[in-house]
Amino acid sequence: MNFKKLSLSALPILLLALASCSNDDNAPVEETFNYTVPPTYTFERNAVTSVDYSGQSSRLLMLDEMGNYFKTSATNGTVADDAVLSDMYANVNNRFTGTGLNTSGKQLKDKTAASKDYFSLYLGGGSITEQVSVRDLFETQFDNADAASQGATAAAGVSGVYLDGTSKRLFAANGLEPQQVLLKGMMGACFMDQIANNYLSLNKLDGGTNKVDNTNKVLLTGKSYTEMEHNWDEAYGYIYGADNLTFTPNVFKFWSSYINQVNADTDFNTLKADIDLAFRKGRAAIVANDYKVRDAQIDIIKAKLAMVPAVRAVFYLQEGKGKLATDNGAKAFHALSEAYGFIMSLRYTNKPGTNNPYFTKAEVDAMLASMVSGTNGLWAIDTLGAKLDTISAQIATKFGFTVTQAATVN
Repeated sequence: MNFKKLSLSALPILLLALASCSNDDNAPVEETFNYTVPPTYTFERNAVTSVDYSGQSSRLLMLDEMGNYFKTSATNGTVADDAVLSDMYANVNNRFTGTGLNTSGKQLKDKTAASKDYFSLYLGGGSITEQVSVRDLFETQFDNADAASQGATAAAGVSGVYLDGTSKRLFAANGLEPQQVLLKGMMGACFMDQIANNYLSLNKLDGGTNKVDNTNKVLLTGKSYTEMEHNWDEAYGYIYGADNLTFTPNVFKFWSSYINQVNADTDFNTLKADIDLAFRKGRAAIVANDYKVRDAQIDIIKAKLAMVPAVRAVFYLQEGKGKLATDNGAKAFHALSEAYGFIMSLRYTNKPGTNNPYFTKAEVDAMLASMVSGTNGLWAIDTLGAKLDTISAQIATKFGFTVTQAATVN
């Protein structure tokens, strides 16, 4: 009798054990990959490079030349013609002097606020209204520079030229420097948006037959790379595509330069290595069809890259605040204009796991409006400092660093 009771009570345990064994046998086998991550961003197929980001290099060089146009106008006392700048933005009428830029078939305007995740109506992204508004904002900087270059001296409510040490700079009537709003703002609205929300988007990387084609190594016609490999390279190119192109060592542009600057601080001194490794590891994973590792690198790049405009925005906010009390404000406006552009960039970041920016457009717009909300914008220096501290704390808190940590970056 006792034996029968024991057997019956043990039966469910036995069945569970058998079921567990059965489940183990049917569990999917974890796929393994064997590949090496190269020490530099060098990838070849059949002894030919499989990396191409020439289009990104062209756009970085275009923006660099546009920035120099502002600078030359201020230095030489010539007019910063808004029509010329508008043509450069859309790459029409052969306005560039850089080799091959006019005939490259590339432009900055059509890539501004144009990512697949944030500005594709088909995917439910941003809106055409916002896209038009962002592009118009940059066109306004051209108008502001034109007005400032007409010969007046910059003052409260007056567009003009101001001597910053040994450098002359153009300032709009509200104290913002059109050149810096363009440069830093375009780094976000074009370069950041294309990196985080377009070329590293799964909607782009895996769109259409890309994943199947990459797995089977179906190359683009006449090329040595797959569509997925090329998309990844284009994201990389928007950071590093203009480095050392003048054949002068250690010349870095735009995000590459600011990654180095943030990395120079001990509080953020793994940033550069983390981004660099993630790009190399993700590209190697694509070649090996290891999409799980690829996706993990996307998250790393998005998170680490977003730190750069956040840290630099706080740095320039605090640098500008510090200069307000020593020179009646005007020299501070260069730093504050850089901060303004970096804050603009925060709208184009992409927080991993959300497919949304760390700060919404409304939040970014509110910070920008606060900066220039006084009479004649930045010229209202008596009330500006407190607003700069509030914005600094808001950004630092969101990203998990302190204002002091960011303010000490060189």
